[in-house]
Amino acid sequence: MHDEIDVDVCPGYPVSWQAAALNTVMRGTLKPISGLLLRADIGVVAVSRVVALADRMPLPVPAHVSVVREPVGTCSGEWVRAGRPLDAGDESRVVLYFHGGGYFLCSPATHRPITWRLSAAAGCPVLAVDYRQGPVHTLAESLEDAIAAYMCLLERGHDPAGILFAGDSAGGHLTLATLLALRDRGLPLPSAAVCLSPWTDLTDTPRRANRMLDPMIPAGRVGWLARRWTAGLDPRDPLVSPVFGDYTGLPPLMIVTGSTEVLRDEGRRVAERARAGGVPVTYEEWRRMPHVFAILADVVPEARQVFRHIARFLTAVRNLPARDLPGPGPGLPGPGLPVRPGSAAA
Repeated sequence: MHDEIDVDVCPGYPVSWQAAALNTVMRGTLKPISGLLLRADIGVVAVSRVVALADRMPLPVPAHVSVVREPVGTCSGEWVRAGRPLDAGDESRVVLYFHGGGYFLCSPATHRPITWRLSAAAGCPVLAVDYRQGPVHTLAESLEDAIAAYMCLLERGHDPAGILFAGDSAGGHLTLATLLALRDRGLPLPSAAVCLSPWTDLTDTPRRANRMLDPMIPAGRVGWLARRWTAGLDPRDPLVSPVFGDYTGLPPLMIVTGSTEVLRDEGRRVAERARAGGVPVTYEEWRRMPHVFAILADVVPEARQVFRHIARFLTAVRNLPARDLPGPGPGLPGPGLPVRPGSAAA
């Protein structure tokens, strides 16, 4: 069963006309607009305010999906349940989801196309965390909210073996940083984690891979955001750049990327680091798919298919012998992510 999880997969689906058309549209609109706006804090604020309108006008969800907002830990979140009514066994399991958005935009509402399908794939509710973000808040506060949400689930009686972490882009970063922080504090770990196009390297290293091929993200703007969020921090700290982490003792991971996205190699490097630490990793690289393509499932066939792959991964994790699952972390010393001087948490 371990071999079913520790695999590299390049799905052989033909690229749909919907995906090809969206790639063309994004390359001509979203990518150049992002390149212009993400050059100063005023652009970050402007973009975040526009995207915040999605909270007031969220995309519709199917009639069988329920969404309930609720305080969780140090922030709020929303419970998303999809499909048939869940029995007590289903409710004992939960997916803790961290949305993406570069740590400055988006929310659980913008990511419902992912969270309701993830609930259906996992057969359990999804708790999407509305963690604090920049430019007002820091990476340390985002991580604090993620850990607090997980501890809240434990305090409510959820077994760590019944909890799954998942996140996309910056939320994939937060997923990995939270796992590393929990392990380093000697706390019980969830059963597995799924990262969609994770952003894992916040150093100032130039991104050359797929610089021209990525239809959505300007490589230079990723670097600018990384410098913005890591001011006053050590960018090679694993809680700042999880690509440098020691993954020993962590649960099984699933990492999904697109072959032409600028963050592809960051996902690959995490898979390599995790395997070096003895962690089974399902690494999937989808041909010509854009960044976090799962969010396009309403219109792109490949984005709907990826949830079937996630369901297979979760089934394989549930069938793992107990000896292959992680226990409490080794209690490595470490103060956690430092807070930038002058931040709201200082």
